[in-house]
Amino acid sequence: MIRVPINPEMLRWARERADVSVEDLVHRFPKYMEWELGDIQPTFNQLKRFSNTTHAPFGYFFYSKPPEYSFPISDFRTVGNVPLKRPSLDLLHTVFLCQRRQDWYREFAILVGEDSIPFVASKTIDSDIYEASKLISETLNISLKEREKLHSWSDSLRYLITQAEEIGVLVMVSGVVGNNTHRKLSSDEFRGFSLADDYAPLVFINGSDTKAAQIFTLIHELAHIWLGESVLSNVGPGTQTTNEVESWCNSVAAEVLVPLSSMAEQYRKNEPLPDALSRLARYYKVSTLVVLRRLYDLEKIGHKTFWQAYRSELKRARINQGSIGGNFTNSLAIRAGRRFGQALVESTLEGQTTYSEALRLLNVKKVSTFHSFAKYLEEQYLCQT
Repeated sequence: MIRVPINPEMLRWARERADVSVEDLVHRFPKYMEWELGDIQPTFNQLKRFSNTTHAPFGYFFYSKPPEYSFPISDFRTVGNVPLKRPSLDLLHTVFLCQRRQDWYREFAILVGEDSIPFVASKTIDSDIYEASKLISETLNISLKEREKLHSWSDSLRYLITQAEEIGVLVMVSGVVGNNTHRKLSSDEFRGFSLADDYAPLVFINGSDTKAAQIFTLIHELAHIWLGESVLSNVGPGTQTTNEVESWCNSVAAEVLVPLSSMAEQYRKNEPLPDALSRLARYYKVSTLVVLRRLYDLEKIGHKTFWQAYRSELKRARINQGSIGGNFTNSLAIRAGRRFGQALVESTLEGQTTYSEALRLLNVKKVSTFHSFAKYLEEQYLCQT
C-alpha cells in the first residue's frame, strides 16, 4: 500500500477551510487524527477522497505550506458591529462562480455591442436618500400601484427581479452552491452580495432566506450597484450598523419598498401593532421587519417597542425559510438568472461559446441538460410575449 508524503499542515488547512469537524472526518477516515499528527500518511485514494470531502484542489496537498487567500470583495458582514472572519468555503465558491459568470457576460455584452450601464456608481453615500430611492424606483420602473396587483411575496420577488434584469442587472438566486443540493448556503452567514460592473452588474440573493427577506436583499444590493460597490452583506431592515455604506443602502432599500409618505397614509391610529404589521406587510409585499422599521422611522412606535417586536418577528420569520421549488430546469433558471441564461444559450447555439464552457458556467455536466435549459427559457420567453 503506497502512502503519499504530504505536510500534515495541509490537512489541517483543508479541514478548517471547509469547516468540517474532526469528529466527522474521523467517522469517514478512521485514521485521520494519525494523518494530521503526522504519525502515518494517507494513501493516494484516501487523499483523493479527502480532497473531495473538503472541496480542496487535490494538487494543493503537495504544497509545502497552505496558500494565502483573500476574500475577493469587500466583506461588510458583522455581528454586534464586530466584523465576521473567514467566510465559509460554500460562500467562497458561490462568489467565484458568480465572478466567472460576470466575466463571461461582460465579454459577451461588449462583443454584441451593448452599451455600458449609466446608473452603476452614479451615487455616493452623500447622495440624498429620498432622491436616490426615487431614482432607483423610476429606473426599475416599479410602483406601489403595480405591486398592489401582486398576490404574494413570491410574485413580488419575481416582479422585482424581472425589472432589475430588464435594466441590465444579472440577478441570481440560490440556496445551494452551484447546483449541489448537499451544499446548502446559510442565511445566517450572509444574505446576498453585489458585484459592480459597468457592463455586467450582478446581484446574488441567498435563496435559503424567506421570500420577504429576499425582496429587501435585492433592493439593498441594487443600492450597492448604484454606489459602484462589490460587497458581501448580511444586514436586514432593522440591523444596527456603524458602517455608513450599509446604513445608506438599508435606508434606500426601505424607502424604495415602503415610502414614508405612503406609510403615513396607510397608518391607522390605535390599530394593534400585530394587526398593523400583518396588514401593511401584505399591502407592500415586504416582511413585517421592514414594516416595523418604517413605523419606527415614522415615529409611530418607540425604540423599546420596536426592538421587542423586531426580535419577536425575526424569530417567527426564521421558522419559514425560503427555498426554490419545482423541477431542476426551473431551479437552474432561477440560480443562473434569466438574463445571463438567455445570453449564454444564444452565444452557445451560435458557436461563439463552447459547450464545455457553457456547462462549466451553468455548473452542469450533460449537454442534454443544457438543451433542456435552453428549451425552458424559450418557452418562458414566449409566455411573456
